[in-house]
Amino acid sequence: MEKNNTEQARELFTRYLGNPIQMHREGVLQQYKQYEVDKETEKQWAEDMIAGYLKQLSIRDWEAVDSLETLSRQYPNPEMAEKIVSFASRNLMSADSIVRLRFSENLVGIIRSHKKVMSREQLFTACRAAAELLQSVTRQPLVVDPGHELEQLGLKDKRGLNSRAKKSMDEVEALLN
Repeated sequence: MEKNNTEQARELFTRYLGNPIQMHREGVLQQYKQYEVDKETEKQWAEDMIAGYLKQLSIRDWEAVDSLETLSRQYPNPEMAEKIVSFASRNLMSADSIVRLRFSENLVGIIRSHKKVMSREQLFTACRAAAELLQSVTRQPLVVDPGHELEQLGLKDKRGLNSRAKKSMDEVEALLN
């Protein structure tokens, strides 16, 4: 593959987080397939993106963890899950209620994607971290930092926030069974 074609292919791959379904929805999958990117190259590109998003994890927003969840569906990587759990355990208890909820929802999605490639111990550790975050959302008072609004999540009040956290808690329990 020519260098220019490689760059164009990588740009498409990166824009759609390696998700062929999203590429298809946007009408670029056929164009991407014309570049004939091998699976090993795609895996390397995904690993590069994962490393970049892991560096961007922040308690100020959830964009990086959203991207990591999307990547985890196509490219499960137990090390990624461990690093996200470690970040959550160290940093998220000081985040606002919305960030903790969104991060924990994404964490549950990542655990779901990684369940088959995680050891039992890794699964328990990840589920414990998600459960602790979700419990903190429901048990602590509602805290919303400037720029984060309940409406962004389609919620009106603390009760809606707690309901959404409870739904994710139920999913954590299902993952452990």
